Amino acid sequence: MLLTEYRLDLVIQALRAVMPLAHPADAALSYFFRSERTGSSERALIAETVFGVLRHRLFLEHACGEQPTPRRMALAYWVRFGGYNLRELTPLLKATEAEWLGQAKGIKMAELPLAIQAELPDWLIEKLRVSMTDEDILATGRAMQQAAPLDLRVNTLRASREEILQGLQGEKVEATLTPYSPVGLRVKGKPALNKSPLFAEGKFEVQDEGSQLLGLLLAPKRNDMVVDFCAGAGGKTLHLGALMNSQGRLYAFDVSEKRLANLKPRLARSGLSNVQPQLIAHEHDQKIKRLAGKIDRVLVDAPCSGLGTLRRNPDLKFRQSPASVDELTTKQAAILAAAAKLLKVGGRLVYATCSLLQAENRAIVDAFLAAHPDFALLPAGEVLKQQKVELEMGDCLQLLPQVHGTDGFFAAVLERQAA
Repeated sequence: MLLTEYRLDLVIQALRAVMPLAHPADAALSYFFRSERTGSSERALIAETVFGVLRHRLFLEHACGEQPTPRRMALAYWVRFGGYNLRELTPLLKATEAEWLGQAKGIKMAELPLAIQAELPDWLIEKLRVSMTDEDILATGRAMQQAAPLDLRVNTLRASREEILQGLQGEKVEATLTPYSPVGLRVKGKPALNKSPLFAEGKFEVQDEGSQLLGLLLAPKRNDMVVDFCAGAGGKTLHLGALMNSQGRLYAFDVSEKRLANLKPRLARSGLSNVQPQLIAHEHDQKIKRLAGKIDRVLVDAPCSGLGTLRRNPDLKFRQSPASVDELTTKQAAILAAAAKLLKVGGRLVYATCSLLQAENRAIVDAFLAAHPDFALLPAGEVLKQQKVELEMGDCLQLLPQVHGTDGFFAAVLERQAA
């Protein structure tokens, strides 16, 4: 796209609106687009640049030195990562900027500190070192700098994967089978899938392949009583309902009325009749207590730092902190303990996060198991094999973008045994 003064000015305004990170970046950018009349090509450039700057912010701040202004950050991003050359940018440059931009283009990444190469703040690197080598941290950080692919989950209640694959091809949408999930498709590019008749008919949902594997770990049976303890907008709930063939009973609990409201149109499209969305005040709500000891399967997709989703939400590495992670781990432990009370003997609970941090993942599970001797850890790799998913895993599921092409996910499968 031709870069003009007008387009540069729009990008600078958008960066000024988003970069303080007082709100999630996608929400701040949506608000900016509502307040500024821009064409679709300008919106695409702005969104790509804003999220690109967030992905590469640590390098760009280094390259800009004492002047990390939105203007300089945008110019440095375009020349270093955006595919533009100095000649294309020259008409936009002030007299003092050409020399600086040439130097920014020539910076050797390999000579920079790990935090800048990996694009991860120092506090986060320290927390990752608990379970990763510096080489693994760098590989993870580099993978998180790439945009995430677009994955779909086929609603097997309404269609087969082959039917959706052919249907998308008929709509000139390129898609391939996901390597692990038997109900997933990976789409090329960013087509407007919400306009597809297949989407309107409830035949697929947008859902990362890693997220799809959580439902397969839980593996609910048709007539089970199942609880999605932190249902949110219900992506995993809908998958569980399809796995149950819309039979049995599936409770979708959440503390957010807004998130549950977002589930309603998705639920209507899905054709599921076994889902009961329920607003709860907290993890000790009476609605939960009355189900104690009665439930066959519980999914706890716990509130977490979201640091496994940096490909989609690069602002999270700046919006989270050691203090916020500590606060989350307290909440995670309380939610897991409360959810576990729902299970009958022989029942299964999957505890999951989209975090990379040991503190939110294995540490929570190990502390729970130490306090609850009537629970045992089932090896995640074996559970997936029972679901005909060939994925080498140890005791817990640990997905990484550079290895599996998914968001970063953790999951542990717990079974309640006789006391």
